[in-house]
Amino acid sequence: MAISNELQYKSVAELSSLLKNKQLSPVEMLDMFIARIEERNESLNAFVFTDFEGARERASAIEKKLLDGEEVGPLAGIPTAIKDLFDFKPGWPSTFGGIRAFKNNVVDFYCTYAERMEAEGAVLVGKTNSPVMGFRGTCDNYLFGPSRNPFNLAKNTGGSSGGSAAAVADGLVPIAEGTDGGGSIRIPAAWCGLYGYKASWGRVPFISRPNAFGGVNPFLFEGTLTRNVEDAAIGLNALAGYDARDPYSLDQEVDFTASLKKPLKGMRIAYSPDFDVFPVEKEVADTVRSAVTLFEKAGAHVEEVSFGITRDQRELSDLWCRLILPINIDTFESFKKQGVDILSDYRQDLPPEYMEWIERGYQMNVLDMNRDQHMRTEIYDAIQGVLQDYDLIVTPTLASLPVDNADDGNTVGPSQINGVEVDPLIGWCLTYFTNFTGHPSASIPAGLSKDNLPIGMQIIGRRYADEDVLAASAAFEEIKPWQHIYEICKNRTLIGS
Repeated sequence: MAISNELQYKSVAELSSLLKNKQLSPVEMLDMFIARIEERNESLNAFVFTDFEGARERASAIEKKLLDGEEVGPLAGIPTAIKDLFDFKPGWPSTFGGIRAFKNNVVDFYCTYAERMEAEGAVLVGKTNSPVMGFRGTCDNYLFGPSRNPFNLAKNTGGSSGGSAAAVADGLVPIAEGTDGGGSIRIPAAWCGLYGYKASWGRVPFISRPNAFGGVNPFLFEGTLTRNVEDAAIGLNALAGYDARDPYSLDQEVDFTASLKKPLKGMRIAYSPDFDVFPVEKEVADTVRSAVTLFEKAGAHVEEVSFGITRDQRELSDLWCRLILPINIDTFESFKKQGVDILSDYRQDLPPEYMEWIERGYQMNVLDMNRDQHMRTEIYDAIQGVLQDYDLIVTPTLASLPVDNADDGNTVGPSQINGVEVDPLIGWCLTYFTNFTGHPSASIPAGLSKDNLPIGMQIIGRRYADEDVLAASAAFEEIKPWQHIYEICKNRTLIGS
């Protein structure tokens, strides 16, 4: 088979079939994707590190196994990428989201995604861009600059898994890692026209040391960004499963691809245009309101609901910022023990908005933290209350369309929507509620704006009901497929061309 650019938009399932049927070798496939990265990454700033030599060695080893008839994993030969944040492969650099002081920092351990995807035969080709410590819903930093949206290079990808989203949407890899502490898989999925899946808490092991319990405030996740629902299910099959290193890891074996055929007939879907409290741009709201009605074609029943949330959205976005501060501060204290005092010696590497929150974090006491858990519980109860009567919740993923990239390494989101002030770091994201609660949730492409910018729709399931979210997503994809939207990316003029 001749190698063509069209292969770069094939799914994981399609690429796996080509490899297993020996229509394409792992080395040929990898070289195709490397050529794509070399051609297009300058325009996107998706990858900030590549290891093509190491990837070719791994692809060659997998090719030999295939030729020798040896057993290989279901993702054998599939190129993928990890994020440059709390995401690691031995010998690879880690800048924790573009902190200049860590430009040459190298780690010697695996994150869950890298470990489990390689165990299934995937080929890691590099690391993708992220904001400093993942502490915002956009993707930009002082070391590498912003990741650019494949649908419009002047726009941001969303964050914090923005580099991964740009890479998948533009066909640089078919699947990439996202991590999600406040929406960092779903936010860039929404702005880049992808399917972003965040599993139930405990479904994918979260390995953290020296604090094994560090991923709960808020709940932190590793997951995938893909161009279709089936690939997300394939990825979840690889990532999910018990790991004794994680005290919350679920000891269950599930084939998530089987859930894609689960019928929606009789399912009750609760639709909220705004989670009661978020201002939402009209074009986003109208697109999602129209999209949610399509579930009825699959036999579901859709009703608009209220959650009874009365706190102001700014109060709740501030809550998210406070909850995630301890793990950030603990990381800086760990750096200090290793001889690198970022907060004293490299403050200029950190955005001012982030430094304001870090300083607040050092002033917090036990009573403050306890009160914050009370507020968090209110959101948990509100979502659980709706899910007592409904199988799924659907909302917009984000309140706004993609923002313009800044030229100073410090792109932020909108500070005002519909005349209402919002936190430009996270306040326009309807995603972080399920990081408070641990419910499975996904962002699925709902449509395009008048300027051909993607709009995402969020689907939330009951605790541990990942199969319901995937089933609803697959049903929506069948009714309203979106593969055609990537023609906008394919036909885009490259920077420098």
